[in-house]
Amino acid sequence: MSDMTVITENDVIESVADALQYISYYHPMDYIRALGEAYEAEKGPAAKDAIAQILTNSRMCAEGHRPLCQDTGIVNVFVKWGQNCRLDSTQSLQEVVDEGVRRAYNHPDNKLRASILADPAFTRRNTRDNTPCVLSVEMVPGNRVEIDVAAKGGGSENKSKFKMMNPSDNIVDWVIEQIPSMGAGWCPPGMLGIGIGGTAEHCVKLAKQSLMDPIDMGQLKQRGAQNDIEQLRIDIFDAVNAMGVGAQGLGGLATVLDVKILDAPCHAAGKPVAMIPNCAATRHAHFTLDGSGPAYLEPPSLDDYPQVTWQPDSAAKRVDLNALTAEEVASWNHGDRLLLSGKMLTGRDAAHKRINDMLEAGEELPVEFKGRAIYYVGPVDPVMGEVVGPAGPTTATRMDKFTEMMLDLGLLAMIGKAERGHDAVNVISRFKVAYLMATGGAAYLVSRAIKGAEVVAFEDLGMEAIYEFEVQDMPVTVAVDAAGNNVHTLAPAEWRQRIAAGEFEPAE
Repeated sequence: MSDMTVITENDVIESVADALQYISYYHPMDYIRALGEAYEAEKGPAAKDAIAQILTNSRMCAEGHRPLCQDTGIVNVFVKWGQNCRLDSTQSLQEVVDEGVRRAYNHPDNKLRASILADPAFTRRNTRDNTPCVLSVEMVPGNRVEIDVAAKGGGSENKSKFKMMNPSDNIVDWVIEQIPSMGAGWCPPGMLGIGIGGTAEHCVKLAKQSLMDPIDMGQLKQRGAQNDIEQLRIDIFDAVNAMGVGAQGLGGLATVLDVKILDAPCHAAGKPVAMIPNCAATRHAHFTLDGSGPAYLEPPSLDDYPQVTWQPDSAAKRVDLNALTAEEVASWNHGDRLLLSGKMLTGRDAAHKRINDMLEAGEELPVEFKGRAIYYVGPVDPVMGEVVGPAGPTTATRMDKFTEMMLDLGLLAMIGKAERGHDAVNVISRFKVAYLMATGGAAYLVSRAIKGAEVVAFEDLGMEAIYEFEVQDMPVTVAVDAAGNNVHTLAPAEWRQRIAAGEFEPAE
């Protein structure tokens, strides 16, 4: 047996903290290259505009060292621990890694949003430092410790799928069945991670772990599949992109940039299959510890980023939120681009539930919603003189069950991420209001449009408090108009037909 390698707790803590800060503002360059290629190939104008926002946001975050997305994720850590390595600590590995998470998320120059809640079924108390992480450890031969760190946003994590298939069931067919139910809340274009085999819990872990691999679909298609798994990756990639969902669900050629698959032997009686999407804020990094000290990741070169700079659409309608009327809202058509200026309120899950509870109890609300717009957001805390930190939209469907209640209070417009459910669309058309979509994955870009931010209610809810934002030229798309026309249904259907007719080739 070779000499034991000592890995200090500080080596682990510092390396984890550095990696989590790094991935909060640097996309993996393989993703940026693939997204740049997708931008060049994209023919859907709304999808191309969304990709431009994501690429511009990415460069801004790299330059400013601020989060790519306001949802800075639940931390996943995969450790391959060399069996000749010893952790020099009186704490468990979980506690040591969690200290790295704690330091990263409370970094004074780039404080990340704490999204983790303890007691999930009942009180849902925020742990305040985004701990604990989800830790997976594998013991392997050797004198090194290899660690993959990822931060997984809730919008994409919530779209995870799993099925105990029969052995003869077709995996491609199952994936295609799932895509419509996933909507756009996972912020495409991203990746699909697929696990096949093992047991139920191992299968889902394989799907998550597969997302750590670099994007190589372009190279794979160029050289051709060399085994069944590679062919399955290509088949799923082509089939998903042929559905025309497109960036942010706005209809287009690029829905996924890659499909990753890991498999494991399973019981003869079944075929477990899991699928987990990665969003446009795909965040992961790899480092190795060898006993010589912490590992620090090299920053990418800004010269390697695509030269894409989003500019407001010259044809976009400018909207004064301070003088918003029902007549103006009724004049908007699905797919219209708007630039919002003036004052809007914010509110998401916890705020909506509290409003509901107060109304049921006959209590007076602290905020007047009549004639206003509400933005579904939970921003990052500001630093260094910012008005507000990155403040991209959260998934709107979670507010669907509160929509009628809020429209009864007089709201004229709602702003969020991705599609609305069928019932919510019906309510929106009945009240003759509108749902507007901001680009998920462009949180820092969106926050630059926010010129003022003040907590006006429910301060105890932290990032879920109700703010009043003053915005200038905030870019949004009319996703559901007052007549109930839904861009997330109509646009993908159109693009699916156009791709099927051979008008365009699906994304390579």
